[in-house]
Amino acid sequence: MAMQLAGVDFTSAPSRRKPITVAFGKLVEDGSLVILESVYEHIDFRSFSDWLGAQGPWLAAFDFPFGLSRELVESLGWPREWLPLMHHYTGLSRAEIVATFRAWFAVRPMGKKFAHRASDAGSGASPSMKWVNPPVAFMLHAGIGLLLDAGVHLPRLHDGDRQRVALEGYPGLVARELIGRRSYKSDTRSKHTPERRRAREEIVAGLVQGRSRLGLRLSLTDLQRAALVDDGSADRLDAVLCLMQAAWAAGRPGYGLPEVVDPLEGWIVSAGLSPP
Repeated sequence: MAMQLAGVDFTSAPSRRKPITVAFGKLVEDGSLVILESVYEHIDFRSFSDWLGAQGPWLAAFDFPFGLSRELVESLGWPREWLPLMHHYTGLSRAEIVATFRAWFAVRPMGKKFAHRASDAGSGASPSMKWVNPPVAFMLHAGIGLLLDAGVHLPRLHDGDRQRVALEGYPGLVARELIGRRSYKSDTRSKHTPERRRAREEIVAGLVQGRSRLGLRLSLTDLQRAALVDDGSADRLDAVLCLMQAAWAAGRPGYGLPEVVDPLEGWIVSAGLSPP
């Protein structure tokens, strides 16, 4: 059975207005072409969990952090092994997480308020302790619990069902390579501007032409292309960007992860990748 590839644009509060969006695809030809097969929206965690438990083989890149900064963990005196740390973290309420991180933040010097993971620096990702704009701390809190409950395999972090493999993705890493730091999305409808639409058009064009350092081209229909460009929130596009990272990882030994990965922090797939 061929491996199913997926990219997941995650939210810590799924709803009809803001679902968890999953893009499905497959690698063809010589492994350099990704065919976008479908995009599915989950409006609640139950539906999403049902998919996580689906029979493999599948490999997916998820747009939320899989770990916390070692600096933060050690300074807080939290468990220094990943699984006990995640059990501790997911056992906290969101209010407790915010209170803990605010207190840590308050005593830090300017310019060093947040603790960053090693893969954040090269990717431009938000620190996983950030609780607003975007609330990735809550995404970690919700998402990791779902992955652990589903029993999936998280390479370098947690041994699970190796027919269902979860990697940490970050769509902004690929998007910035194609359009720089221009904004291409907003969850506020009034901010769905022509400029952001043009940026989405450029990202999609870059993926189709294979201009990212992933070395992959995207194949999609005209209807699929229109759906990616028309979605002002870019949930569908972000899911496709994660799909491209999953496809890149699928073609490499060890999913393309570095030889050394901090077992508390994890790693964003394709972070640190050199230009072709």
